[in-house]
Amino acid sequence: MLTRRGLLAGAGALGVMARAGRASGAGAALPIPELWDARDRAGALGLVAAPGRHRFAPDLPAAATYGYSASFLGPVLRLHRGDAVQMSVENRLDRPTTAHWHGLLVPSDVDGGPHQAIQPGETWRPLLAVDQPEATAWYHAHPHGDTGRQVYMGLAGMMILEDGTGAELGLPHAYGLNDLPLILQDRLFTRAGELEFRNFARERILGTRGDTLMVNGAISPAARVPKALVRLRLLNGANARNFHLSFDDGRIFHVIASDGGYLPAPVPMAALTISPGERFEIVVDFGDGRDAVLGTLADPVEGEAGAGGMGVLSGHGPTGIPTNGPGPMVSFRVDPTLAAPPAALPARLVPIAAPDPTRAVLRRKVTLDMWPGLGGRTGTAGGGAGLPGGQSSRGSGPAMGMNGKRYDMHRIDFDPKLGSSEIWEVFPVLMPHPFHLHGTLFRVLSIDGAPPPAHLAAAKDTVLLGQPAELLLTFTQPATEARPFMVHCHILDHEDAGLMGQYVTS
Repeated sequence: MLTRRGLLAGAGALGVMARAGRASGAGAALPIPELWDARDRAGALGLVAAPGRHRFAPDLPAAATYGYSASFLGPVLRLHRGDAVQMSVENRLDRPTTAHWHGLLVPSDVDGGPHQAIQPGETWRPLLAVDQPEATAWYHAHPHGDTGRQVYMGLAGMMILEDGTGAELGLPHAYGLNDLPLILQDRLFTRAGELEFRNFARERILGTRGDTLMVNGAISPAARVPKALVRLRLLNGANARNFHLSFDDGRIFHVIASDGGYLPAPVPMAALTISPGERFEIVVDFGDGRDAVLGTLADPVEGEAGAGGMGVLSGHGPTGIPTNGPGPMVSFRVDPTLAAPPAALPARLVPIAAPDPTRAVLRRKVTLDMWPGLGGRTGTAGGGAGLPGGQSSRGSGPAMGMNGKRYDMHRIDFDPKLGSSEIWEVFPVLMPHPFHLHGTLFRVLSIDGAPPPAHLAAAKDTVLLGQPAELLLTFTQPATEARPFMVHCHILDHEDAGLMGQYVTS
């Protein structure tokens, strides 16, 4: 997590960098993905996963990409609580793919995990019954062993789940005007301007990271915003990088929601860390008419979970290209002529009961394991069984796993009872890991023995762990052995290399 010391140390550099970027006029207009509302389309939404070509900046040539019914990324899908949405996903790629509904609480047979591969030329037609609180979710490819590359090429998009709460609270709600989707990513480009997905040992250990920051598929874009409150839906769609976000002028913003929905009250913050797979919604006040730049500080790979020798790999790629450095993400230019509907930031949002650990019927220990280099076990924050080094599903390299075992599609690792609650003690190894479960939301009870910060105190499905944590899970969705739910690190290269397990509900 970004500390106050780290923020103060880097804020000056970020401010100078961001203002320089703004003064240069770099970046085109922020692309706003097309909004597909299921109710406007007779309750049916059809996506096509296909190759394309996409221009990431006006001065770059179009690059080969993937997208869902778009050249890169996909439309924003808006689903409403109480509706049953007929989805279809057609695969026009030359290899199998899937479409996972990350954050949507549905049975495992329509979850879109690696057991539900869509072969080239085929179409998958899941029926999604939406029954959960208002939240920002997303969808992305999840094929076994190829998730990282397919997401990197563009197979991802945002979902908005609605139940009317935001409108009742008076929050900014005009899509594309004062309610903006921001999909944050980083990429590497070849000299020819093509996306470069590397398969070196560094990427398998640290995850694929790039030296170019982008939002909604555009490099350093600029958004026109009204002179009013603006809601930003933040999604970290990167393969591995954590974004440590703040504004160049140090302005305070308010976090109103995380993965599973609204917080009890807005949380004022000047800096926010968001890891791969996480979502946060923030409200920013542009009522003073001042432009601003949202940027990220550097993302050092060394963490608090026994960094070992990882630091030697975190500064430069194999060709000397600096990665993980600070940079501007998106600039906001206030346009007083934009008329936004009235909006407010209420003092209270949605009442949330405190988590009750006494509901748990079982306590489990889960280690997120890494074996970089020669196969010896590097120390963990919480111990656990060892495993000899092995081969990654992406070729030679370090083996990774969970509780001493690499992922096996044919092995069930956990079998919680449907409707029950459990406490999982999760121990990260060597570096911080974004821990994610399919099919459930959890509450963070503690991180390194302390209560979670206020912005992590609501329902989550992904959380960045650099220290041992206790999570309270409730299993509400059925999952079968034929199509189990996944549990994994959301550094996609770790997932592809075996840092994943699976569970059924009995």
